[in-house]
Amino acid sequence: MCGRFANDAKVDELIQEFVAAGGDYRDWRPQYSIAPTEVIPIVRERADRDTGEITRRLDAAAWNFHPPFLKDAKRPQFNTRIETVATNGLWKGAFASSRCLVPMRGYYEWTGEPGKKRAWFLHGDQPLLAAAGIYTVRKVDDEWHVSTSIITREAKDASGEVHDRMPVFLEADFWGEYLDPAKLDEGGKARMVDQLAAESDKVASTISVYEVDRRVNNSRAVDPADPTLIDPLPESATDSQG
Repeated sequence: MCGRFANDAKVDELIQEFVAAGGDYRDWRPQYSIAPTEVIPIVRERADRDTGEITRRLDAAAWNFHPPFLKDAKRPQFNTRIETVATNGLWKGAFASSRCLVPMRGYYEWTGEPGKKRAWFLHGDQPLLAAAGIYTVRKVDDEWHVSTSIITREAKDASGEVHDRMPVFLEADFWGEYLDPAKLDEGGKARMVDQLAAESDKVASTISVYEVDRRVNNSRAVDPADPTLIDPLPESATDSQG
């Protein structure tokens, strides 16, 4: 799964990295502890209703997938399994035509018993990772709310050392195809799932992991703007990589 992550990139860096035309999320500030339900940057492509021109944008979205037909849920919907993203009624509509990327520096996982859990930070060999996601839009009162979920898969390589699931990460040469807002039919969705699995294998092999301070365990107590949250513990300063 992916239940917490870090994104230390500034807005202009995100726009430059993802070749976005711009975005309205100028309030974003780098954060090193992002938990479900928080508002995060996503990258998505949209077609202009009048001209049909497709533009790539950086937008704000709540990390808690909430389509219009879903009543208020007790638990946030922040991860979507690749095994069911194309078939489950909650996800399949968004997967057909509302796919996005969730930029991150890396993500956290934990091992051990409750109260004694060790915290681990997983990252790639580049400053930013691009996790595959889906998004949805609903109207609340007079405002449109965008929300998102990160697609996960069976863990590979270093990520498998600490957890059996990991985000589906994509390389830049596949971003355009994944973000294309043209609606996929049933066959297209199945093919996209296969492509996601194959493409994400490439990034999975680059994931490294190191242990970080346990103070990150409590998302409510830490300062999300504290960059030392992702510093490796001295005894694990050298990354282990599968």
